[in-house]
Amino acid sequence: MALTLHVDPELVTRARDLARRITGAVMPFIEAHTTTAIERAVVRLFGVEGAGPDGVPLPNLVVSSLQELGGLGRGAAFWLANGCARTGRTPQALAEEVAAGRLDLMQLPLLSEAEIRAEAERLARAALGRIHRNRRTREELIGRYGERPSPWLYVIVATGNIYEDVVQAQNAARQGADVIAVIRSTAQSLLDYVPEGATTEGFGGTYATQENFRIMRRALDEVSEELGRYVRLTNYASGLCMPEIAALGALERLDMMLSDSMYGILFRDINPKRTLIDQHFARMIQAEAGIIINTGEDNYLTTADAFEAAHTVLASQFINEQFAHRSGMADAQIGLGHAFEMDPELEDGLLYQMADALLSRVCFPNAPLKYMPPTRFMTGDIFMGHVMDAMFNLTSVATGQQIHLVGVLTEAIHTPYLHDRFLALENARYIFNNARHFAAEFQLVPGGRIERRAADVLARAVALLESIAETGLLQAIAAGVFAGIRRPPEGGKGLDGVLPRSEDYLNPFYDLCWKGGGAA
Repeated sequence: MALTLHVDPELVTRARDLARRITGAVMPFIEAHTTTAIERAVVRLFGVEGAGPDGVPLPNLVVSSLQELGGLGRGAAFWLANGCARTGRTPQALAEEVAAGRLDLMQLPLLSEAEIRAEAERLARAALGRIHRNRRTREELIGRYGERPSPWLYVIVATGNIYEDVVQAQNAARQGADVIAVIRSTAQSLLDYVPEGATTEGFGGTYATQENFRIMRRALDEVSEELGRYVRLTNYASGLCMPEIAALGALERLDMMLSDSMYGILFRDINPKRTLIDQHFARMIQAEAGIIINTGEDNYLTTADAFEAAHTVLASQFINEQFAHRSGMADAQIGLGHAFEMDPELEDGLLYQMADALLSRVCFPNAPLKYMPPTRFMTGDIFMGHVMDAMFNLTSVATGQQIHLVGVLTEAIHTPYLHDRFLALENARYIFNNARHFAAEFQLVPGGRIERRAADVLARAVALLESIAETGLLQAIAAGVFAGIRRPPEGGKGLDGVLPRSEDYLNPFYDLCWKGGGAA
């Protein structure tokens, strides 16, 4: 039970309506286009794995061949479905023939549109059936083992070697972690392909691959059985391969995924148009899989002042919520991000941190909020660092956060010191246990510092949303509204992978995901 914060409900409704208007204005563009990453995701969902000559992934080879010949606007599903129905072969077999240079999918005689669509739907239903079975397996395991009350302790492993990650992940779970995040290798978000196989040489993280997902999922299932509580797995689905990695996460039963176009736009310079289109499809697949997404609003406060820019975080949360709804996500899947990042020298900073955290909880009562630890003002003073993390831990449990990224003193280096991770988990577990019902014993002073701060942030967020609704989201991003970083609509990486859908474009997942297709 969190502290009760009173805010103007009409302003909350106004903010949500404005966010709905802002996202609605972008949807016609999203729905008129596809991307190479979406089409590769479809190929992967149809069951294509592996690499061809020179290690190039088969989905890349299939999609590139269609793009070069001008056929990708009809959708990879159109050509693969025609090929499967025409030849009686699987998508995997067809992809291998394309990779070997023995087959041009566009040269096969076309069946009727009805036959092609029927085959595409059959292939899509098979993929969604697998995804839904994974979802039921997760629910069954949670029912069998149970899970601890929130906030869930979220810990990062990032050795670069998936097999070493397994050792660290299982030990972190034994030390108290509820969620294991396998952070990606440096710059993987800028790769326009997903590597194949198990990897052991990542830098600053471990490559997100289908095989690595399988290995870690297996390892966490083992430790879940050992501990008698379900341990969740997360990875990152941002960047140029957002839809593909989302699809792989759904196929391999990941529980959470970072899935936020704004993170890629602002902090990786991914083209805004490309990643907004990618995000919509990625979240549709994640919605079917029951995956909880994590958004990246916390990152805004690493480049902008947390006291002054809190309203930009709240405005972005409202926008992210509406984009997620438009992809079919339930509130319980929308892990909106924010952070404990105010200058520790600010008088009453803890009160303001609580105000901001409570405001997010009040505005999004059913969302599993993801709360990030202090990083910006961390120094080499380990004693002060532990105090700051303790304040963060107290704020989290007192304000009803659900996903709590544990503050680790040496997290900024690629692999944090193991003893620091142990101490961080010990700190959080101590405070969560000792202050479990802290909030239920106190009431906020009406009109006091916390309520005044929350009212100010909400009012400023509404004003910002009104401005964005007038100018448009892409223009707001170009103006540097979020995090003080300017990203023009035509700039960044990946725009060459955006293409208009043809009139007969085929992607059966757009229809089936909304209809619950594939459920068995």
